[in-house]
Amino acid sequence: MHFWLIANAKAGDGSRGQAFWLDHLRQAGLTNVTLCDLGDDDWESQVRPGDRVLVAGGDGSVSRLARVCLEREATLGVLPSGTANDFARNLSLPEDPEALCRLMISGAPRRVDVAWIGEHLFLNVVHIGLGTLPTTQASPRLKQWFGRFSYLAVLLRKLKLQRGFKATIEHAEGRSRERWLTIAIASGAYFGGGQRIPNASLTDGRLTLAAIRHGSLPRLLRLLLITRFTSQPLENEEAVLTLAPTDCRIRLAQHKLVTADGERLGRFKELRFTTTPRALSVIGEPQ
Repeated sequence: MHFWLIANAKAGDGSRGQAFWLDHLRQAGLTNVTLCDLGDDDWESQVRPGDRVLVAGGDGSVSRLARVCLEREATLGVLPSGTANDFARNLSLPEDPEALCRLMISGAPRRVDVAWIGEHLFLNVVHIGLGTLPTTQASPRLKQWFGRFSYLAVLLRKLKLQRGFKATIEHAEGRSRERWLTIAIASGAYFGGGQRIPNASLTDGRLTLAAIRHGSLPRLLRLLLITRFTSQPLENEEAVLTLAPTDCRIRLAQHKLVTADGERLGRFKELRFTTTPRALSVIGEPQ
């Protein structure tokens, strides 16, 4: 088993980069580790089954390296260094760097689900509509000042500008064609910088779909605050469609911007979502 440390120098505020994690890993007893930059890919073909690929970055970086681990049958280790770090929450990783590095070195691998939008892997959440705004409009300075709450700041600022979009959501139980403010499809229990999805898990073999219908500004603001600051389920909210499918399809009336794990995917008119149960080896305790 070999250890790899892959760092994204642009993640978060830059304080938890390669040097930070290398120092803590060495203090935890790791002496043999190969260092690589996220921008390089020459190293990927050298990863062997059973190796541990430690990723120092945000959710987007983690998702990219998850595909490498999946293809090379390696184990993914997460060293949270971004703004939201939702996948780290999904794995119940310790916040203390020393304890985390000890876990990365000696912790037993677990297996978690992998979600797909077409051929693109995602670990946390895909957004269509209002939910894409934090990715596209949260400036580096805003992220530095407010951290994961920068996402909420952007949503509050832009909420009144949203007119919604028409889309049809197709799933095993039927179809829903309405005007939506935002649609989110999540794989685990956390997304959006700490929003908790009750009863969701990285190992349940299902996705969680939450679609908010277009409506009055006060009602939408209330829903946004509920999802941000409480674990209150939204199943009984008239304005929200919630599903737990193994797969689903979304057909949009017009091309819309789609983001996955905090990264732009592009503009799409039709999307297919699936999940592969317990496909990825990770270090942590999946929720």
